[in-house]
Amino acid sequence: MDHLLRSHAPITDLAWKALDEEASARLAPALGARKLVDFTGPLGWEHSATNLGRVGAVVAAPTEGVIARSRVVQPLIEVRADFRMSLDELLTASRGASDLDFSALDHAAEHLAETENAAVLAGWAQAGIVGVSEASPHDPVVVDGSPASYAAGVAEAVATLKRNGIGGPYALAVGPLDWVRVIESSEHGGYPLERHLSSVLGGPIEWSPGFSSGIVLSLRGGDFLFESGQDVSLGFASADDTSVNLYLEESFSFRVVTPEAAIALSVAA
Repeated sequence: MDHLLRSHAPITDLAWKALDEEASARLAPALGARKLVDFTGPLGWEHSATNLGRVGAVVAAPTEGVIARSRVVQPLIEVRADFRMSLDELLTASRGASDLDFSALDHAAEHLAETENAAVLAGWAQAGIVGVSEASPHDPVVVDGSPASYAAGVAEAVATLKRNGIGGPYALAVGPLDWVRVIESSEHGGYPLERHLSSVLGGPIEWSPGFSSGIVLSLRGGDFLFESGQDVSLGFASADDTSVNLYLEESFSFRVVTPEAAIALSVAA
């Protein structure tokens, strides 16, 4: 953790404790996607690539009768969200203040969570990550956003996974808009939609900010692999007489092993 340079910051141990606790509190509910996939790690900041168990094409060697092939790996991506806090505000932690202004940290945590969720569920081409929804070979299940349509769509998705030999339990990952639709809706007779969907899925419904739609995926394990190098950590960048520049940082890779184990939901306009 030396690369985070925390010992160089003009921040007391009490202030670091307050920052760490606030970051954990904000990230825990927002990192929805990682709760639905196989999470390995953290393996350390120095961990740079995921072994894919494959090799590339044969290349010539310097000596006769010898061949060579490169191991194929997936590089981890480093993700960082910078923010700035008042030095006076941080110093109040040493005086026992419990009402620090963490708005800058909260925004950074929100943006980092959105990035991770989007990478896992939707994909991130620039980082070499294929997401769960874009890898799925199934046609998306179209719903109109009404409780009855949403319930029927999730049931159809689960049925399709079962027909394709994909066992459960299953989960539903949704973006903020669909989360509101699910949580605030009831089917005919006033039965909560959330409870009905949970019984169909046999697993959770996860709020996943950064993802704009919904997707049903299997939780049987082994289908979606998230490898963490450094889990989300707070670091120090620089300081002046009035403020401190900090950041949240993590490194990870993600890959889909069984594309058939998920089906996207598409809400009709």
